[in-house]
Amino acid sequence: MTLEDVDVSRLEELLEQERALLLAGDLEGLGALLPLKEELVETFLSDFGANREKILPLEMRLQRNQVLLGSALDGIRAVATRLAALRQVRVALDIYDAQGRKQNVAASSRSKVEKRA
Repeated sequence: MTLEDVDVSRLEELLEQERALLLAGDLEGLGALLPLKEELVETFLSDFGANREKILPLEMRLQRNQVLLGSALDGIRAVATRLAALRQVRVALDIYDAQGRKQNVAASSRSKVEKRA
């Protein structure tokens, strides 16, 4: 794909679509856009000097989406950390005694349900 084949408005459109997907949390949709975005951006950046005037208006959109991507990754990491903590609670629970010493109490392997009439 040469620069003559690339329409700047197509990349602008793609960046707006990416932003909408990021705001909606649609990670699968982002994955589908990635190959086309990479191809378009690489084409523009292959000759940055000649394409500078075409690229500069897109820079703010690229940076905005980069910030959104970073925030999405932070959210995914936070969820992963929380899920790991919940899994840990199923195995053992850390508690503190009256003197402030940490103790680890293992969870029982089978749950007990008490039935009352």
